[in-house]
Amino acid sequence: MNAVLAVRQYVSKMIEDSGPGMKVLLMDRETTGAVSVVYTQSEILQREELRRPKYSIYFIYFSNVISKSDVKALAEADEQEVVAEVQEFYGDYIAVNPHVFSLNLLGCCRGRSWDPAQLTRTTQGLTALLLSLKKCPMIRYQLSSEPAKRLAECVKQVITKEYELFDFRRTEVPPLLLVLDRSDDAITPLLNQWTYQAMVHELLGINNNRIDLSRVPGISKDLREVVLSAENDEFYANNMYLNFAEIGTNIKNLMEDFQRRKPKEQQKLESIADMKAFVENYPQFKKMSGTVSKHVTVVGELSRLVAERNLLEVSEVEQELACQNDHSGALQSVRRLLQSPRVSELDAARLVMLYALRYERHASSGLPALLEELHGRGGTDRYRKLVSAVVEYGGKRVRGSDLFSPKDAVAITKQFLKGLKGIENVYTQHQPLLQETLDQLIKGKLKDSQYPYLGPNTLRDSFLEEVTAAGFRGRSADSSQVPPRSSSRR
Repeated sequence: MNAVLAVRQYVSKMIEDSGPGMKVLLMDRETTGAVSVVYTQSEILQREELRRPKYSIYFIYFSNVISKSDVKALAEADEQEVVAEVQEFYGDYIAVNPHVFSLNLLGCCRGRSWDPAQLTRTTQGLTALLLSLKKCPMIRYQLSSEPAKRLAECVKQVITKEYELFDFRRTEVPPLLLVLDRSDDAITPLLNQWTYQAMVHELLGINNNRIDLSRVPGISKDLREVVLSAENDEFYANNMYLNFAEIGTNIKNLMEDFQRRKPKEQQKLESIADMKAFVENYPQFKKMSGTVSKHVTVVGELSRLVAERNLLEVSEVEQELACQNDHSGALQSVRRLLQSPRVSELDAARLVMLYALRYERHASSGLPALLEELHGRGGTDRYRKLVSAVVEYGGKRVRGSDLFSPKDAVAITKQFLKGLKGIENVYTQHQPLLQETLDQLIKGKLKDSQYPYLGPNTLRDSFLEEVTAAGFRGRSADSSQVPPRSSSRR
């Protein structure tokens, strides 16, 4: 299953079906975002919207299922009969990576209930993904979350209503859609990350593969916004999941390779043949120059922020809170960092949030004192209120799983052996709950009592080959790395 490839194939099909000659691709704002993530501007011509007939012929492609009433309205509006074709191509989502998609939604729920408009949009995006991947899945959902059940029901309703669209070739073991609620693991998004893509997402922000570097001190005009796409950037594709220390080494190797090529390309221009060779090689040389400049700038800014915000020390304490069970030591560490002027207000608040979630019901909780210290740093109640909101959102009363205790003998043994051997990297001890959930699912050990099926269960005692995990109310960059490691057949 490859979400990026699915959307690219739709665009290619549209271009091929419309025949030879010059073409203009007219898209609304949301579809422009979906397409621009999987294609560069040099690959297609982008336009914002169609207001009136400016061209002799139109091929109209909707990015999701369109109702008969909408088709009728379109036909009535086509007074000049310029529309040659209308089709449904299901690219109604942002394909972040081949195994990760997003709908770029914020605030999908009001308290513990769906915002109706966001529920509709999420259902549309999820069913479009299934149609583009040609999957008619069994559906399971997180029982502890009423919104997860509601979303699962809405998707099931669309599949039932549009049964002809979902009539794909049957497989021996049907694919599975697992609907999860972010509130079951509020820990992962509060942790600083140390792999390349995750760090860029956390510290700089990624919006449809674009990075805003305009606030970087001394940034040049051509690097104020850069694109990081694994589809068009070989260095990024090879390094996006590597740890930050490895990225530094690979950046150095990239620069050395570039410097070795540069003198050879520039100095030996003594003949027409030399000049011809240079012109032939120049596009690749220029591309490499741009790649070096871009990644050196991005990694340099990440390094500056890590040092400025004291993130190594902050991250070590975050991992201690997430993975260890030493209340006294954790409380002392959090207090020490709250007193440090090098720790930002946001990072201080996140430490207190992690402490509040980890030791929510501890008999000797130091949370009131930590909240006072947090208030003393910023002088407002903003972050204190956020701590309470996070506990309300993802605390023990809400969670359907136990984030902090191993759930079976194998997990307990692994944790015990890990303690005996010591920890190779204190900054990457934590593993997202999603990884454990998918491992149990693929091995057929995920409990029906916690993740029931919507409808008949035909997967009992089967090994899954294809799983689509749909999470709402937030996606962490760390969790986006899980599927490639976990979804292979066991």
